[in-house]
Amino acid sequence: QVQLVESGGGLVQAGGSLRLSCAFSGDTNDYAMGWLRQAPGKERDIVAAISWTGEGTSYTDSVKGRFAISRDHTQTTLYLQMNNLRPEDTALYYCAKVRNRWTVATMVLDDYNYWGQGTQVTVSS
Repeated sequence: QVQLVESGGGLVQAGGSLRLSCAFSGDTNDYAMGWLRQAPGKERDIVAAISWTGEGTSYTDSVKGRFAISRDHTQTTLYLQMNNLRPEDTALYYCAKVRNRWTVATMVLDDYNYWGQGTQVTVSS
């Protein structure tokens, strides 16, 4: 049974920073992971992804240079460091796991089949 539990969200002013964490358990070590987000009235999108080894990363264009995804050496925690936050980053952020083992840092939403309950990030202007 895969479990993904996000934390670290909150309210921050524009230009501020937050670090999201995702504790995961179950069959997760050989899988790429990602952070998704969904703003009110919008579809869920992928923000960042990391390969199963942790060596490859990918980002959506709007967060490049501001966000950084990482996973710890024991591969049981996923992080998203978010700097220079903007009001348009406001969303519910989800940690997610891909369907297949040994994948690269995929930005294809359909590749993900598990996600947590999410943590809210609100950026005020």
